Amino acid sequence: MTDHSYQAPGITKYAGRPNDDTVRNESETAVYDYLDRLGIAYTTLCHPAAFTMEECEAVRKRLDAPVFKNLFLTNRQQTEYYLLMIPADKPFKTKYLSSQLGCARLSFASPEAMMEMLHIAPGAVSPMGLIHDTSSRVRLIIDSDLAAIDTYACHPCVNTASIALSLSDLLKKIIPATGHTYTWVTLPVEG
Repeated sequence: MTDHSYQAPGITKYAGRPNDDTVRNESETAVYDYLDRLGIAYTTLCHPAAFTMEECEAVRKRLDAPVFKNLFLTNRQQTEYYLLMIPADKPFKTKYLSSQLGCARLSFASPEAMMEMLHIAPGAVSPMGLIHDTSSRVRLIIDSDLAAIDTYACHPCVNTASIALSLSDLLKKIIPATGHTYTWVTLPVEG
């Protein structure tokens, strides 16, 4: 069902999966199929591509849900991969995360590794990509500042749509269904 209260040129809000005639890629469609199979309630906002946090903030306002930074990281040897969820306005300093995880200093993983494991291109990083990581190579890490959030917004593996859903559903239903676990960390605001 389309919610026309948030319709503008190129922007449409749906209760659940989009039901327009737009051709969607396999990764995005897989996210909607996965959420529907699990019986997860969600809202989808289709919009022009959002590449920056400022553009994501405009989406957040329409969905009335915070958008987090999702960073795809790896160790120096590129043998361990991490997906970090942190508040959008919080600076990321690798040394604090590395020390809490007890691993070598982390850096951003390559776009090729991101596509291979999560079926996501840069600019659309999301925990929804974990549905594609069937061998559980990626470890989900969540900043403790997000623990009090009720509703969460992220991309469904593309940056031309955003979905809002319960953070509880993400952590208690979606992530376990993918075969992944998650780790809470406390990252400082300033370093």
